[in-house]
Amino acid sequence: MSEEKSIIATLQPFIQEGWNKSGFKKPTTIQKQSIPLILQGKDVVAESPTGTGKTLSYLLPLLHKIDPGKKSVQALILAPSQELVMQIFGEFQKWSEGSGIRGASFIGGANMKRQLEKLKKNPHVVIGTPGRTFELIKQKKLKMHEVKMVVLDEGDQLLIPEHADIVKNIIKTTLSDRQIALFSATLTSRTEEGAKSLANEPEVIRVKKDEAISSSNVDHIYFVSEQRDKIKLLEKAARLKGIRALVFVKDIGNLQVLAEKLHYKKLQVEVLHSELKKIERQKALKNFRSAENNLLLATDVAARGLDIKGITHVIHFDFPKDVNQYVHRSGRTGRLGESGTVISFVTDREERELKKFAKELKIPVHKKVFYKGEITDERSKTEKES
Repeated sequence: MSEEKSIIATLQPFIQEGWNKSGFKKPTTIQKQSIPLILQGKDVVAESPTGTGKTLSYLLPLLHKIDPGKKSVQALILAPSQELVMQIFGEFQKWSEGSGIRGASFIGGANMKRQLEKLKKNPHVVIGTPGRTFELIKQKKLKMHEVKMVVLDEGDQLLIPEHADIVKNIIKTTLSDRQIALFSATLTSRTEEGAKSLANEPEVIRVKKDEAISSSNVDHIYFVSEQRDKIKLLEKAARLKGIRALVFVKDIGNLQVLAEKLHYKKLQVEVLHSELKKIERQKALKNFRSAENNLLLATDVAARGLDIKGITHVIHFDFPKDVNQYVHRSGRTGRLGESGTVISFVTDREERELKKFAKELKIPVHKKVFYKGEITDERSKTEKES
């Protein structure tokens, strides 16, 4: 038995069964490094790029450790956004099937009475946003004395000033022998220090961005235009056959203007940003997930941690501020071995930056043009026209 397969073979039978059904061939780098450490009871602080399987890195060993015979909450997973909480809960439901392990999700803005009903069913695993979770603890509705594991997903977002004190207070309500696991696509020195102050001599894992991105089955291409003409490129991209694209726009004002222009051109697009109401965000994601609309315009903050299957293209409408942002955004397509395309719309100056990113990441990046509604090389276009 290979070392990779043996990691899964150490887990409970229901998890092995789920793994076999899932069609995954082998664990990813982050899974190989983190699962054994979590099983050993060690605290873990882990950095791995978007799309590398971080959720299962903590969820599988967490499920392995739950005792379904007990009625108490044994594990808590915190996430910074409502969408991410619901996404993790969906994975929990899938992987806990047939185990007798119960879970519940708690998000701000949801009906409190209904959430209290969930607690009466004695969940073993609680997945929540920090504010609502702490509210339930303060009301003595959520009891933490038997929690053995706390996971911070998108930990860099949970440890920003806005959330950090609440997260620390939540962890203080658990007993000192609990295990802490923090996972993030970016691990800044500030986040790492914050995590170390909460954890007990944690093992730090870093999966390099170039390991993840250069081994993925993704094409990186770009189009050059003036900033004001990028909208024309987006229009052409939106009309490509079979495209389902996540489009990154840096600010909410621009995003809204773009959406209106595309709607005027009779193109179906959804928008996702932090100023939308919960119900509007859910509707946008539902329409995009069900392929009702083939373009989702999003800001970086709103798209954090989202895992939407079947994204064929990531489009950098506004150029990323640095190479890390390029990697995070690009990781939304070609997840776990699937193929995908990353498109950058760049000005002349941004083209030079993109080439620097490509060199640093050791990935080829190709200049393209649109010809009769299709993507082609410049040379091919010239040949076709001559």
